[in-house]
Amino acid sequence: MPPKAKITRDMIIEAGLQIVRTEGTESLNVRRAAAELDCSTQPVMYHFKTVSDLKAAVYERANDLHTAYILTPDAEAADPFLSVGLRYIRFAAEEPHLFRFLFQSDSFRNVTFQELMQSDGLTPVLAPLCETAGLTGTQAREIFGILFVCVHGAASLIANNAISYDQAYFENMLTAAFEGAVMRMKGAEHETV
Repeated sequence: MPPKAKITRDMIIEAGLQIVRTEGTESLNVRRAAAELDCSTQPVMYHFKTVSDLKAAVYERANDLHTAYILTPDAEAADPFLSVGLRYIRFAAEEPHLFRFLFQSDSFRNVTFQELMQSDGLTPVLAPLCETAGLTGTQAREIFGILFVCVHGAASLIANNAISYDQAYFENMLTAAFEGAVMRMKGAEHETV
């Protein structure tokens, strides 16, 4: 009888990601991951001492997937910053369980909105905003904060089945919010000169 295939840490993380993606966070545990891999719980417990460790590794993989998704430009989008916002909202429509796992869990507990907006991880998102509107890094972060609340709110409503995804509507909404925020920022600039 041939030996069973070795269960790797990466295989377990991918199985966990699939479980969260299709069933939700509440279904992710050692037994369910083992069942997904058709193995005993021993290999899962060897790589992950606790369910919290497993969830943290799956969270990291889901976050990488989300980041790659939103930063992949849409061919039809004329504005790369608008593309990021629309893809953030679309991710919630296409991957509601992953969205809730990433953004409606305890991951941001004890983090202020200002700390979140100062994250170095925003740099790739802010670069197109600076180019599109001719903004400084500080201005871009402020406008991003305004738009993030709009985008995240829409995505949360979609992920929780409160509304459906309508690309044209959200494109118009984000364009109006972006133009309004930029005009407000540039108006405030002129008032201080």
